[in-house]
Amino acid sequence: MNDLYKMIFIKQANKLNDVLPQLFEKIADYSELLFTPNYTDVNGVIHKLVNDIDKADFDVNKSGQVEIIGWLYQYYNTEPHERVVNITGGAVKRADIPAATQLFTTDWVVRYMVDNSLGKYWIEHEANSKIDKDLKYLLPADIKRRTDDLKLENIKILDNAMGSGHILVYAFDVLIKMYEERGYSSREAALLILENNIVGLEIDKRAYQLAYFALMMKAREYNRRILTSSTNPRVYVFRDVTNIADDIYKQLSENIASEIKSLVTLFENATELGSIMQFEKQYDIDLLKSEITKIEADELDIFGISASKDSIINMLSIINVLQTKYEVVVTNPPYMNKFEASLKKYINNHFKAYKGDLFSVFIFNNLQMLKPDGYAAYMTPFVWMFIKTYEALRTYIVDNKQISSLIQMEYSAFEEATVPINTFVIQNSPNHELGSYVKLSEFTGGMAVQDQKVLEIIENPAAGYLYRTNQANFKKIPGSPIAYWASDKYLETFKDRIISDVAFAGIGMRTGNNAKFLRFWYEVRINNSTLSDANIEITQAKKWVPYNKGGNFKKWYGNNEYVVNWFNNGFEIKENTKKIYPQLGDNLGWKISNESYYFRPGITWTGVTSGMYSARYYGTGFIFDSGANGMFPNEISNYNKLLGFLNSKVGNYSVKLINPTINTGAGTIRQLPFVSAIDSLNVDKNVLSNIETVKQDWDSFETSWDFTQHPLLSKIDEHNRKSPPKIDTISDVCQKSAKFRRRINKYG
Repeated sequence: MNDLYKMIFIKQANKLNDVLPQLFEKIADYSELLFTPNYTDVNGVIHKLVNDIDKADFDVNKSGQVEIIGWLYQYYNTEPHERVVNITGGAVKRADIPAATQLFTTDWVVRYMVDNSLGKYWIEHEANSKIDKDLKYLLPADIKRRTDDLKLENIKILDNAMGSGHILVYAFDVLIKMYEERGYSSREAALLILENNIVGLEIDKRAYQLAYFALMMKAREYNRRILTSSTNPRVYVFRDVTNIADDIYKQLSENIASEIKSLVTLFENATELGSIMQFEKQYDIDLLKSEITKIEADELDIFGISASKDSIINMLSIINVLQTKYEVVVTNPPYMNKFEASLKKYINNHFKAYKGDLFSVFIFNNLQMLKPDGYAAYMTPFVWMFIKTYEALRTYIVDNKQISSLIQMEYSAFEEATVPINTFVIQNSPNHELGSYVKLSEFTGGMAVQDQKVLEIIENPAAGYLYRTNQANFKKIPGSPIAYWASDKYLETFKDRIISDVAFAGIGMRTGNNAKFLRFWYEVRINNSTLSDANIEITQAKKWVPYNKGGNFKKWYGNNEYVVNWFNNGFEIKENTKKIYPQLGDNLGWKISNESYYFRPGITWTGVTSGMYSARYYGTGFIFDSGANGMFPNEISNYNKLLGFLNSKVGNYSVKLINPTINTGAGTIRQLPFVSAIDSLNVDKNVLSNIETVKQDWDSFETSWDFTQHPLLSKIDEHNRKSPPKIDTISDVCQKSAKFRRRINKYG
């Protein structure tokens, strides 16, 4: 029975090769399989599949199969993904790009993207369409009716980073409803959708095979004869094109051979460049395919003519996809910024303004693939909405396109990625109408909660977290952050001045070796530091100077804990930096930044914080760190105004509006509005009072270098005080430690 079973199993697998050739390979013998088919083994793979899994789970009429395929593929990649994304300092190698970037797109996000792009495009053209009731995630918005004639077979939706095909499979369901509205049978529609409407690209062969399989199974749901037809999905996998036989070019005209050679050179790196490939001209793909098809190989084909033809035909099919304009492009693009040299060079040459991350390149590139009024939908990290790195992308979109809708998710909602996520739809139109924005940042609990809240706001737009705004408002704020929840009244504050008009704000120093050059203040000899010196000129003779390094949440004053080795104007740090980074030469760049502002009194804050923003005053004699930042008003009279504003509710609101990430850099602070206080004297009085109160609190503990007495002792009448026994302070203990003395002797 086992022998007969093996024979039947192989015959069935080979039959599947006939109907699904891109998924199942031809098998000559059971020894070629990764497991041994066995009829009687109760622990065998097949026995467990048949007996341990509920038959209902295989029912194609029930939802979930496509999502299961995607999750299985992602977890198949878990170990290589973790290995790649956790590397430090190195670029992601070409072979590791799929593992680093394959993230399955949650089902409700897929439905939002397709409903608000493909679905909305159809409704705009079909005034009598009823499919909006099936578009569960279509956000409230004004529908702009279009009068141009729309041929259904001409609507094309592309996913150019398709993974296991989740987006395209759901698009298939939406397209079926469109065809049914036009009177087609589901059998006819399934064939037409595969032939005309759906297009996909992928760099990973396994993901491509799963997408191919999922689409064929989806088509079979509507047409049971689809597997016996000659129809195949228009999905393709990038393959590096190498080792093309010379005889290929010999059988082509000089002009055709030259074009093919040029394209083959580009496709040598196809699996690295993928869908961001750019072409110097529009190629006549039908002509090139026709000429390649005519090439003949002898019976033995010892030069590999057939294999070369196959590679070139696949290459030309992909080029045709990349050169076509689409009504809809929907994707969850790769998130990656550790580029190898070749990919980095290519991105600099073709996408320099958008090079911050591969997802940014995809956002821009996919917009170029749209027809007028077409839609591009994405799920990406939401940093593009706010931070300086992506300002060029924001400016391009705000000036030239229409943000149709956007959902900003809670910071940690998407567990599969280590970055906060948003999903959004952009229309290829410069008409800046009201966009629909959903702010989910206050709703914690993961993607299930985010899903629920989106459905609630669709059911009840007045729930309070749906915003309708014109994107022209974003240009009123420096850097054009996508701050859709900003009120008109708040936007007016930017008409006056911003902080960069009245103060300098920037990063400070990175020592390159904190273990060597930083100390807690109580680890050094007081007489070898400037802790008690007001005259900063003494730093030329003294070794250790106060150092602002960020720290925990602390308003107004405090976190004065560190000193840095700045002997002889930081000679040791600078020399050490030159040794570690010889390629910098004498240009130390950002390692020693804004040195002219060292030792000035200023305002500082912690650059990385997941909670409320807080700013602090510090006096003369400090150096500030790159993680703490520093701000220095142009006029002394503005110190208290600026510090008061930054620590106010309005200041905290402003910071989170311009950059609601955990990184609050100097660039963010520079862009905040500066509004002259109505009552400057009262502001000065309150700020000074707050500084003094917090300073007293900070100095009441012996971790402060200005500590003199515990505050409780001051409540005892002087005549009742007794001289307490001598208690060593932290500094005393450190000074007496033999280990500490050795450290002092070594480092001073």
